[in-house]
Order: sequence, then C-alpha cells, then structure tokens
Amino acid sequence: MLSRIAESLFWIGRYIERSDGTARILDVHLQLLLEDPWIDEDTACRSLLLVMGSIPPAPGEIVRREDVLARLAVDRTNPASIAYALTAARENARRAREIVSTELWETLNTTSARMPRRLQTDKVHEFFKWVRERSALAVGTVDSSTSRDEAWQFFTLGRSIERADMTARLLATRSLTEASGPSWTTILRSCGAYEAYLRTYRGMPSARNAAEFLLLDRLFPRSIIYSIQTAEACMSAIDPRADRVGHSNTVLRALGQIRNDLEYRPIGEILGELPQHMQAVQKVTREASEAIKARFFPTQAEPSWIGEIS
Repeated sequence: MLSRIAESLFWIGRYIERSDGTARILDVHLQLLLEDPWIDEDTACRSLLLVMGSIPPAPGEIVRREDVLARLAVDRTNPASIAYALTAARENARRAREIVSTELWETLNTTSARMPRRLQTDKVHEFFKWVRERSALAVGTVDSSTSRDEAWQFFTLGRSIERADMTARLLATRSLTEASGPSWTTILRSCGAYEAYLRTYRGMPSARNAAEFLLLDRLFPRSIIYSIQTAEACMSAIDPRADRVGHSNTVLRALGQIRNDLEYRPIGEILGELPQHMQAVQKVTREASEAIKARFFPTQAEPSWIGEIS
C-alpha cells in the first residue's frame, strides 16, 4: 500500500474517533456546569481546555462555557475541535479516494458540509448527539464494507490509538475541579458503558469498579486496555516480526509498556493519581503515533495535537 494512502486511512480513523470523543467529553462537562451551581465556571472551563490540549486565555480573562463551545466545537482552526476533526477526516478521505468506499466518502462529505459554524445554546446537546451518530455511521460503514486487509488495519490502528487517548481525557475530567467533577455514573453513560457496567458488576457504580471497568476491562470496546490491545493486534498484522529477543517494533514496545503498567498496578493506586496515569497514557499514544509516522509515513505527515492533562 502507498504511504500516502496508509497515512490518510490512519488519520481518518483518528479524526473520526476524535470528533466522537470530544463530543462526549464536552457533553458531560457542560451538562455538569448547568446542574451544579457550586462549581466555579472559569476554573472548570480552563481545566477542560487544558485537558483537551487547548491553551486557555491569559489569567484575568473569565472563561465561560460559550467560549469552550466556540473553541472545542465549531472552531475550524483549532486541532482539538470537533469541526477541525470532521473537516480533516473528509480531506484525508479525499486524498485516499481510490481506496475509500463511496459510502464512507459520502458520509464524511455530508457530515463536513452540515457542520454548523455556530451553536445555539438550547441545541448543544442535540449537536453532540448528531456528532456521535455521524461518527458511528462512518465507523459502521468501514466495518461493514472494508476487507480486513491493510486498509482496515491502518484505519483501526488510528482509531484505537485515538480512543485510548480520548478515554484517558474523559477519565481525567473526573478531577477537573477540587470541589466536584462528573459522577462515575455520568462518565459511564457518556461512554455508552452504563448498561455494560451493570451487567458486569450488578450494582450501582463505585469509584473503584467504574474506573476498573473503563481502564482494564478486556471485553468492553471503549476501555483503555481494549483499545491498546486492538492497536497492538493491528500493528502486529501490518508489520509482523518474530523477534527472538524483546521487541524491535517501537510501537509495540510503547503500547506494551503502558498496558503492563495499567494491568499490574493496583487499581487503588491508579485512582489515587488518576490525572498522572492518564497523562502517561496520552504520552504513550503520542509516542506510538510518532513511531508509526516514522516507520510508515516518511513523507510529510499530518500534525497531531500535543495537549496534556494538567
């Protein structure tokens, strides 16, 4: 497969997942601001911007939820925004038009064309729901119409790496403010994980069990461990190597290290330093992405956001 095509498919997967994950995080956080009058809006919005890799305004300038929406939802120049991700997914599909199916191209093209330039306050929740539905349609189209060859592997590799990153960011919103943060029930619902959690643990969410489920469950597709394992499987299929000693594949090495760190560390210890551990997950996804670009996309590559959890 041409490097240009592989790169486009990798970034289509990442950008689709980024738009979906950003919509979920914003929906949870902005709903929390409406429901809890005791949260300091400026502090919470600044923390959210940092979590999403967007530099907040200078101290002294109050940040409101409308500013967060403008930056992270409809700003087409901000790499962390939904609008940027949807437009970039469409442009990458155009670059790989000879590989991308007609159904996927039409889905991404229509989604980008219908992306609003401003949001009405009373339509915010409907907008986030629309973004999630369009992302699910794009992913479903790929899964149902693409052979499990290198094209599907690169798409799924990008989507899995981005999903691990976005789940880490969502879990970090649990500690956005000192006074409060979204409940574990809210976080589970935002991931579409609430019913799956209830079937697994058969009880109301506790901090330990909910974090364990979203971090370590090997059967739930939005957990960090599941995403990392999927990325490892795709990487092994794309670049099979039978190393006698260790791993020469830098991508597998980075993913394996963070997977082992999460799997073998006590969940209580992870919960005690949740932002730091989620920052480590983000660091690994960046390192893996850079290693993939160096190995398979030696030509000019798409820029990746570098925001860290603070």
